[in-house]
Amino acid sequence: MSKNILIGGAWPYANSDLHLGHIAGLISGDVLARFFRLKGDNVMFVSGTDCHGTPITERAKKEKKNPKEIAEYYHNRDKETLEKFEFSYDLYTNTDTDFHKNEVMKMFKKIYDNGYIYEKIEAQAFCEECGKFLSDRELKITCPKCGQETKAEQCDNCGYVPVIEDMKDGICLECGEKVSLKDNKNLYLALSKFQKDIEDYVEKNNSLWRANAKNETTKYLKQGLVDRAVTRDLDWGVDIPVEGYENKKMYVWIEAVLGYITATMKKCEETGKNWEEFWKEEYNPTIYMVHGKDNIVFHSIIFNALLLAMKENYHLVNTIVSSEYLNINDEKISKSKGNGIPAIELVEQYGADTLRFHLINNGPEKKDSNFTIDALIATNNGELSNKFGNLVNRTLKFKGLEELPTGKLDETMKAKIEETYKLVGENIEKLEFKEASNIAMELVEAANKFYDEQKPWIQKKENIESFNNTIYTCAVIIANLSNIFEPFMPGICEKIRKYLQIENKSWELIQPKAGVKLEGIEPLFERM
Repeated sequence: MSKNILIGGAWPYANSDLHLGHIAGLISGDVLARFFRLKGDNVMFVSGTDCHGTPITERAKKEKKNPKEIAEYYHNRDKETLEKFEFSYDLYTNTDTDFHKNEVMKMFKKIYDNGYIYEKIEAQAFCEECGKFLSDRELKITCPKCGQETKAEQCDNCGYVPVIEDMKDGICLECGEKVSLKDNKNLYLALSKFQKDIEDYVEKNNSLWRANAKNETTKYLKQGLVDRAVTRDLDWGVDIPVEGYENKKMYVWIEAVLGYITATMKKCEETGKNWEEFWKEEYNPTIYMVHGKDNIVFHSIIFNALLLAMKENYHLVNTIVSSEYLNINDEKISKSKGNGIPAIELVEQYGADTLRFHLINNGPEKKDSNFTIDALIATNNGELSNKFGNLVNRTLKFKGLEELPTGKLDETMKAKIEETYKLVGENIEKLEFKEASNIAMELVEAANKFYDEQKPWIQKKENIESFNNTIYTCAVIIANLSNIFEPFMPGICEKIRKYLQIENKSWELIQPKAGVKLEGIEPLFERM
């Protein structure tokens, strides 16, 4: 029986190109989506570009453009990058669409009407020169803990998170003038009201969560959930549907996570599906949220609190899929160091399949990992070209072989194929993507060993029946590799299906038809 599967990939800010760390943190979502589709489940894989908030307005000021221009440019760049990496989103949208804004305002009003959003007056940094209240990202302070200069959102040196009193001597980053503290009126989400509900939810759902998700969520819960402002003084963002707040906008952390729902609504509206199948309790969906470790709390605590606050029988997120960080040449990716190479440049140079497999097999699944071009080349030339590519090439381009012969599938290899489906599938469902890719590669190695042991170059001269059985068995393995590797390397899998005239992908043993013309077979991987 098919399941309803919702997979949400974190929404990158529209203020710079995606780097390889972004791809490493998001690719798990594509692995899950492709796998569950192969199994025949009802899958919705959504994400988009986060177009609002201070990072975008800061970039716009720097480039002397308006925020919409910046958002549109980077949204298109992000979309192109993800397409080149062959991400199979059902919808990759952005938060500046009228559809998203209108639906989010309805949800916001619902939460407000339910009594979970309330008004609060408190001191906030105000710049007299600019005539506006400042967000913490727009303010420079001296960290009271380590004495270093830093933006007021968090100390870059020691990680200290400033409180309002720390900002009284702050400096406006836009004009350089000293700020003062002034009372400001904002709306707040009563997050503290959901402490017990979120604790119960985490206890019941965290069996598959990685250590970073469990630890970070538990830390926040132990500290006690604190109410959060949901409005801010900006002129770029989603309007507040509450009287008296016409001059404020919605905080991006609330409207961006609600984008998972609006994106599902939009796609279902276009395709005639029922969006509630992926979000409402009565349909028993399974919901995955995929992101880096810096986004954990927004998905494990805040998003679930918003779902509860709407009181509309939403199903809470089942599984947090949180990666660690990807370093480049042993350094943390940093704009100041200039090592955040745009991912689009790398994929254009090295290809999606090699990069995807390398990031899955060597990426930051459970601990920070290090990316180097040398390691990527070793993966391509060793694992992929020498093993996988060589198997396909020497089987389907065997000298004098014009079509796939009629043969008998070796029973031992058949059992190995079936075992591989089972183990790879189990590991993907356990979020053990590295292990799943290793097991898949073991089938490639077993096929190469079988080929070498059978010696088809001798069989063709001495026993044509044995030769036909060997080539057919290896072709069956290759056909099934096009299913098994589909979540990891969809591009080369599509090539294999074309070579063997396989029409449909699935998660079960398949056998190509004998007599298929073996034409136009090219190397799957180019040596680097």
